[in-house]
Amino acid sequence: MKVTDYFKNSQGQTFVSYEILPPVKGKGMEEIFATLDPLMEFKPPFVDVTYHREDYIYSENESGYFEKVAIRKRPGTVGICASIMHRYGVDAVPHLICGGFSEDETENALIDLNFLNINNVLALRGDARHLEDKFIPEPGGHKFALDLVKQINEMNQGRYLDSNIHDGAKSDFCIGVAGYPEKHFEAPNLETDIKWLKKKIDAGADYIVTQMFFDNEKYFEFEAACRRAGIDVPIVPGLKPITKRYQLNTIPRKFFINFPEPLVKAMMKAKGSQIKEVGTEWCIQQSKELKERGVPCLHYYTMGDVDTTRKICEAVH
Repeated sequence: MKVTDYFKNSQGQTFVSYEILPPVKGKGMEEIFATLDPLMEFKPPFVDVTYHREDYIYSENESGYFEKVAIRKRPGTVGICASIMHRYGVDAVPHLICGGFSEDETENALIDLNFLNINNVLALRGDARHLEDKFIPEPGGHKFALDLVKQINEMNQGRYLDSNIHDGAKSDFCIGVAGYPEKHFEAPNLETDIKWLKKKIDAGADYIVTQMFFDNEKYFEFEAACRRAGIDVPIVPGLKPITKRYQLNTIPRKFFINFPEPLVKAMMKAKGSQIKEVGTEWCIQQSKELKERGVPCLHYYTMGDVDTTRKICEAVH
């Protein structure tokens, strides 16, 4: 079932959904099940599975020289999605990224997903590699998420990259895209960022999932700005509890977002286990307010912290 169909048939219910990381190479599905088993009682209609492009490390070879080697630490997204759907009977939403894939490779991945009846995808540009200061697309790949959305929508119309294919089978992907309540860090301002978001919706995207935020007013202002710009698709708030004091520095640096001053003061004042309690309670209150305002879904970035996610869901649902 499509993500947007759940929202259409919700009868005013606010769903809960989760985003999980694939296990690192060498680990098994037990890690995924250990995260999701305790959370399934809250009846998520779908679970997102992130994808991480290959990165580079410098490894010493037999000659004693260091060479740049490509590694992919968290493979297996398609298989994980199929396994989740089989075990839990819920839809899985794989993240598709531009980085590391040519258009042909993207099309082949979409064909595999279509064969497996995985008909929801989240289309993202992806991040730059750690050793690169800006995003560099794969040769023959997409530079922007907008182009990825266009390719997925083309396949939904039965149009493939091979011009010799006529009357191609039409896929039926529901396409999600990312939104940034505090703007994407590369955008000059929020207004420009929303203009590009509107282009993705016009190109065929069906819903939006936001970057994490810790001030609900940022979400409400973002939603209002999207509506003024003519964006009428569901906007799902992405939420993550802050559980460690050092995250006050690392999260803004990595995700380019701000913390409200009351949360900062409470986190700085807290000691020991109180730090996690403060962050968890903040996320609970965020969730309750968003639910009261009728958001379609509360999307939790679990990051493997099942206990905290479960505590939040128990308090809210």
